[in-house]
Formats: sequence, structure tokens, C-alpha cells
Amino acid sequence: MTNTAPTTDLDRVIGFTIPGRHTRGRVARLGPVLDEILSAHAYPEQIERLLAEALTLTALLGSTLKQAEGQMTLQAQTQGGIVSLLVCDYKNGELRGYVQFDALRLSQLGKNPSLFALFHKGHLAITFDQATTKERYQGIVPLDAGSLAEAAQSYFLQSEQIPSLVRLGARRDRETGKWIGGGLFLQHLPEGEAGRERLHVRLDHPEWQHVEALGSTMGVDELADAAIPLESLIWRLFNEEEEVRVLSGADLARGCRCDPGYITGVLAKFPEEERAAMADEAGVIAVDCVFCSKKFPVKLADFVPPPL
Repeated sequence: MTNTAPTTDLDRVIGFTIPGRHTRGRVARLGPVLDEILSAHAYPEQIERLLAEALTLTALLGSTLKQAEGQMTLQAQTQGGIVSLLVCDYKNGELRGYVQFDALRLSQLGKNPSLFALFHKGHLAITFDQATTKERYQGIVPLDAGSLAEAAQSYFLQSEQIPSLVRLGARRDRETGKWIGGGLFLQHLPEGEAGRERLHVRLDHPEWQHVEALGSTMGVDELADAAIPLESLIWRLFNEEEEVRVLSGADLARGCRCDPGYITGVLAKFPEEERAAMADEAGVIAVDCVFCSKKFPVKLADFVPPPL
């Protein structure tokens, strides 16, 4: 395995396989992308850390899509929780995300609240939308794990019967003070991609136990260290394996898909009287994007058809 990664390795995700262990994996690290997304909101530190980990998880899972125009969405929702809604999505290397929360109740917690303290009783939904076939795959698991990483592992075990390991971490860079998120995603495929049915996967397979034990040693400091190339992380874990194949990766970027044309098109689908009810006294509909916090004023006059 040749190390060709940049000196500062940020906003990138790569895949790899370990044929002799019937294992596939992904490793990702986010930097400026996180800063762009988080800077659009005045989130407190607890929410920034939560969203940073969620976006890293979204990059890991979304990059497994085989079709570039496919979309993966991660949504955590609760009833009565401090965090009422968390949404992230991935499409063709672009990420976006936001969080709705009760600021007053959050202020009463410490700096490192547990997942249960933030969400109480809720669920995590992971959805894969295929671009070409238009098929949708969704799995929902309760948010009763200790972390988002553990909740994602439960999703793959319950929804797809695939033993998986997810490691996530986010911390502020010591020099810049900006967030860096890193993640590792491993899956066991006992007979390879085209192997036996997933329902028959043995969770106690010694090959998987070996890989899982190695992957579990990867800590936050390594995952979120921009000076360590992603290829080096893989090498540190699996350098004693007979063969490790590093696959092509993807660059990551912030990508909010809101624009005036799209918003006007959505509003045009509403009846004229409903659009009028949305507008202010000046005849302007103010549309806010929850992802990027931008405001888009749309005039009612824009919907008037041209004279014949």
C-alpha cells in the first residue's frame, strides 16, 4: 500500500477492503467543510460536537452509494428531547446538516452530555435513495445507544444483518480552534459481496472478531488528526494483513441545494391564495433555509403569468 495522501488530510473519504478477512471499510476526516456548515449557525459547543460527528457519519455512509446522484439522509428525531431534530444528508460528495434544540434546557447540561440526555427517547432513521432505479431503502432504530456510532452499528445489525463497527470523534484543533471530525466504518462480509445471505452471517466469526478488535483501538486523537493521512490510519490498523486494497476516494464539500430558482419552483406548486397568505404586506414571501441560514425573498409578482 503506497501512501499518496496530502500532508494535511481533510475533507476526504476513502474506501478499502481486506480480502483475506472478508472486510470492507471507509475512513473519513472533515475540516473546512465542518467549519462552513457550523459557522452558518450560532450553535453552542455541545450541539457543534454532535453535528460534527453526525456529518462525519453521513460522509462515511453516504460515500458507499454507487450512483453519484444518489442521496443518503440521516435523521434523528425525538419527542420531548432537548434535541428535537437532527438532519444531515450526502449527495455526490456534498454534505449539509442542521439541528433543532431547546437552548434553555441545553444550558442546564454540562459540556459533554450523553446521547440520552440530548435525545431522551427517540429514533435514528438512515435512508438511501438510489438515483437510477429510484429505489429507497430505510432503516429505523431506537436512539437508546451510548453514542451515534453505536446507533449506526445497531442500524446495520438490525436492518441489514451485517456486523459493523463505527468509530467517530470530533475535537477542536489546538492551533485554529476549528472543529475536525474523523470516522472509521468497518463491515464484515463473510463470503464477500456476493456471498451467503446476510441472515446467515455469523456474528461470532473469528475473522470479524479480529478486525473488530483492531478497529476498536482507533481513538479520537488519531481520527481527528489532520497531520495523519487517511491511508496511514488504515496502515496502522491492518499492516500485518496479507493484503489491503485501498479504493478510490471522494473529496467532500459543503453543498446546500437551496437556490432562488428551486424555491420559486416549489412555491409555484401552491395555489395562488395560499401564496398570498404566506406573503407580507409588501407582497414578499420570506423563505429561510434551515441548512445554510440564508433568506430568500420571493415576490408574489414573480408568479403572475405574462400577458398574452
